[in-house]
Amino acid sequence: MNILLVCSAGMSTSMLVSKMREAAESRGLTCQIDAVSASHLQDHLEKTDVILIGPQVRYMQAQVTKQAEPHGIKVDLINQMDYGMMKGENVLNQAMNLADVK
Repeated sequence: MNILLVCSAGMSTSMLVSKMREAAESRGLTCQIDAVSASHLQDHLEKTDVILIGPQVRYMQAQVTKQAEPHGIKVDLINQMDYGMMKGENVLNQAMNLADVK
C-alpha cells in the first residue's frame, strides 16, 4: 500500500511519516509512506493508493481530490489532533480504513 501525505512544505509531516512507518513495521505491514508538498503532488499520483492531507492545507482538499479521482485514489484530511500529537498509529489506521485494508 502506498500512502502519500500532502502538506505545505513537508517538514512537520515528515515526522508523522516516521511515526507511521514505525507503526506499520511493528505490525508487519508493507507500506510505502511518503510526504510531499502540494506543489509536487502531480509527480506522485501514479504510484499512490491513498492521500491524506495535513490540517494546515485543508483548504486544498477539493483541488487534491480533483487531481486524485482520475487515478482512483482516495483522499481524506488527517485528524487534526492525531496530526498535532504525531499519532502515527492512528493516522496509519485512517489510511488503511480509507483504502479498505484490514
